[in-house]
Amino acid sequence: MRINTAADLGHYVRERRHQLRKTRHELAEEAHVSVRWLANLEAGKPGAEVGLIIRTLHALELGITVQPVVLPPDEIDLGDLLDSLKDRS
Repeated sequence: MRINTAADLGHYVRERRHQLRKTRHELAEEAHVSVRWLANLEAGKPGAEVGLIIRTLHALELGITVQPVVLPPDEIDLGDLLDSLKDRS
């Protein structure tokens, strides 16, 4: 899943918690965070500390993989694209 916003992360954390059939209280206890902090994370509030996020993800048996985002070019020159394909043959 691609996470682009704090709301995306919160939604994913909440869904994963439900999959594991954990209450907020149980997860907060396992991650050593407050129930209020966890509720704010699940609500998508920005500004959560990265260390606490990582502990919470770990308690959900999740990790983080970071990769570059490849943005599509604004415009594609069809002629250049066709020429580059001809060069491959």
